[in-house]
Amino acid sequence: MQSLIGTGVALVTPFKNDFSVDTQALTRIVNFQIEGGIDYLVVLGTTAESATLNGDEKNLVIETVIKANKNRLPLVLGVGGNNTYKVVEELKTRDLSPFVAVLSVSPYYNKPTQEGIFQHFKAVAEASPVPVILYNVPGRTASNMVPSTVFRLAHDFKNIVAIKEAAGDIVQAMKLIQNKPNDFLVISGDDMITLPMILAGGAGVISVIGEGFPKEFSTMVRFGLERNVEEAYQLHYLVADAIDLIFEQGNPAGIKEVFKTLGLCENTVRLPLVNVNEDLANRIRQMVKKVLN
Repeated sequence: MQSLIGTGVALVTPFKNDFSVDTQALTRIVNFQIEGGIDYLVVLGTTAESATLNGDEKNLVIETVIKANKNRLPLVLGVGGNNTYKVVEELKTRDLSPFVAVLSVSPYYNKPTQEGIFQHFKAVAEASPVPVILYNVPGRTASNMVPSTVFRLAHDFKNIVAIKEAAGDIVQAMKLIQNKPNDFLVISGDDMITLPMILAGGAGVISVIGEGFPKEFSTMVRFGLERNVEEAYQLHYLVADAIDLIFEQGNPAGIKEVFKTLGLCENTVRLPLVNVNEDLANRIRQMVKKVLN
């Protein structure tokens, strides 16, 4: 899966002030990623506020991204949830031909056992006509997919090709990288430890901060993959403060404030999310100027 090596970004869903999907802004954001050197785009991940989108809106987002992309970059689609039956049904009924893979989050809220996680992804793998990227993000799901479960899935299902690892645990990430099958990719889902993961043998990142600073972040990732360590860390430290700021009051409220500063979209989010407060908005605006200067 060479197309998944490097920098992917989890696209936001921009909204107008009336909370409707802003397709013109989404088109601008897609072009901004491509012009900035991003390697692939993730559509309808959790950063897209997909939990607040209805079926028609999801279709609109997909159609808009495909049209804006014009086959320039590989596309990955977020298809996940805590109802295994519904996830399987979507995989069986949605046209996945425009996508090189699906990104499927470990079931949230239910807090399944490791066997439950395995059986969920077994059903996902058997239903999916395209490769599957596992997504482990215990800070949101309330359960951690441990390395032994990941290895079991990777060995048993050839179409499970990668994991987006966002536990924020560098030790767990290194265990995954050390013991994974040779052709299985470990992709960072945590912007702050992306570079250490890459230098340990990771394949890249599916990023949030990379959306706001695609040139800087994708260049950092490329340097890391090429083992140009000093140059890579210079860029890491350039954006490190920005990473802290955009997550300080939740995702994607922070990155949408970056986009507003850049003139790409409004900072509107849907409840239960709210905009960052004015103090953080001011700090984000100053940070954007610092990074880009």
